[in-house]
Amino acid sequence: MLYVVTGPPAAGKTSWIEAHAKARDVVIDLDRITSALSGPGAPQWNQNALHLRIAHRARYAAMDEALQHVDRLDVYLIHTMPNAKALAKYKRLKARIVVVDPGREIVMARIAAMRSTDMERVATRWYNARNRLPRPAMPQASRTW
Repeated sequence: MLYVVTGPPAAGKTSWIEAHAKARDVVIDLDRITSALSGPGAPQWNQNALHLRIAHRARYAAMDEALQHVDRLDVYLIHTMPNAKALAKYKRLKARIVVVDPGREIVMARIAAMRSTDMERVATRWYNARNRLPRPAMPQASRTW
């Protein structure tokens, strides 16, 4: 099964996956990929533009391969802000969309404490885009964890 985990930066998407995924599952997380491709001593949430560019290419390659195997293993994909085309693809694949959102205040406090201030813009964009969605089209948040 494909799980698409979405939400603003610092919402807890990786923590949600860590609470649900098993060792044999595939996890595609841009932060993890960027970290794996960065040299020793790089910050945990490396936002270096060149590292991110390379990590994005690796992420797309991993997605292309993993999506061919969702009938045999679980794939957890973090996609912060999927566009309409991506959502349509995930729907065709019968993905479960999981929205992790502890609330704007908590997200902004986490960003201030742990992340680059550039992530504030991403979080603001995520909340603004979410507010523009018609209510029936919004996936339901999964907070049982």
